[in-house]
Amino acid sequence: MFLVGLSGGIASGKSTVVAVFRELGCAVIDADVIARQVVQPHFLAYQQIVHYFGSEVLLESGEINREALGNIIFSQPEKRQLLNSITHPQIQREMLKQIFKYFVLGYRYVILDIPLLFETNTLTKFMKHTVLVYSDPQTQLSRLMKRNGLAQAEAEARIASQLPLDEKCKLADHVIDNSGDWESTRRQVLRLHSQLEDSLDFLVVRLVAVTAVAGIGGLMCFLFRHFLS
Repeated sequence: MFLVGLSGGIASGKSTVVAVFRELGCAVIDADVIARQVVQPHFLAYQQIVHYFGSEVLLESGEINREALGNIIFSQPEKRQLLNSITHPQIQREMLKQIFKYFVLGYRYVILDIPLLFETNTLTKFMKHTVLVYSDPQTQLSRLMKRNGLAQAEAEARIASQLPLDEKCKLADHVIDNSGDWESTRRQVLRLHSQLEDSLDFLVVRLVAVTAVAGIGGLMCFLFRHFLS
């Protein structure tokens, strides 16, 4: 099994691409979903966020007010770094658990849906392939304005806060252009899925795992005989 990092930009249509992959039966680990899970009240990250950001980022229910927290980190880069230092280790831990589950289930590859994959650049070294969901600037802007009900200036500011898609294209192994209609995007996903399924990269990981297990088994057998003799 190998890992495929999937990313995009705000309103580039990454969710559309993920939906097609899921329809094909692919294993997808959504970093955003995990990020919401690890800030629930029974997680350590929740306690740390309340400690550093205060009770003003809480809803009446006691849960994290993601909009209020988002407004803080959007305008204060140092606060964004602090939040990332709190949540990222726990997000990665949960992702590892899910990766192991899919490995045991025998999947050939697992897609890691990570919005800031190229911005953080800490996880790309673990990916056998990286995929960017691209949208041309005008389409991205109009989608964001319509989806979030934003004025043009506000939408442009949110897009500008991320690494430009054209820059991300240079960093990705594969690019899915989602500027057109749904059928065009779907065809590109099907083509990429076929390439990944036909790849033999998953065998390398399996062979390494089998070798490691055999080595550990041999060592335990040796120690068992040694202590019994």
